[in-house]
Amino acid sequence: MLPALYRGDHDRVEKLLAADPELDVFEAAALGRSDRLRDLLDDDPTRANAFGDDGFHPLGLACFFGHADAARLLLERGADANALSRNEHVQTAAIHAAAAAQGKDEATRYELVNLALEHGADVNLPQGGGFRAIDAARQNGDTRVEQLLLEHGAEA
Repeated sequence: MLPALYRGDHDRVEKLLAADPELDVFEAAALGRSDRLRDLLDDDPTRANAFGDDGFHPLGLACFFGHADAARLLLERGADANALSRNEHVQTAAIHAAAAAQGKDEATRYELVNLALEHGADVNLPQGGGFRAIDAARQNGDTRVEQLLLEHGAEA
């Protein structure tokens, strides 16, 4: 499921979902399936801070794929807003994933970034390679997200 999501292969994702698979915490977060995510966290609260085989954590996946309800649930259940993923190519935290949310509009990215900030995200936390959330906002031309980050102390 996740490789298809990463590739943006929506047809494949739909085919996989048609079989009604039992989603794991990473898939539930990436797909925004909050009910399934809630059940998984009820069963084992440590899943909020788990890392998948690919090094990504549920919060980062929920943010990157633009699912504010799933991100909110994870944060309310103790997900670390400043945890960096352990992927060999991308070491990103929730705030970076939120600012770069794939295929989402500025309003969604703003909501996700604001949510991360409300739960203690470090506005100046660099991801692997030094890229910061404000850099993603600027890259996307998200002036509202950039302003939000500056208001929370982002270094210009």
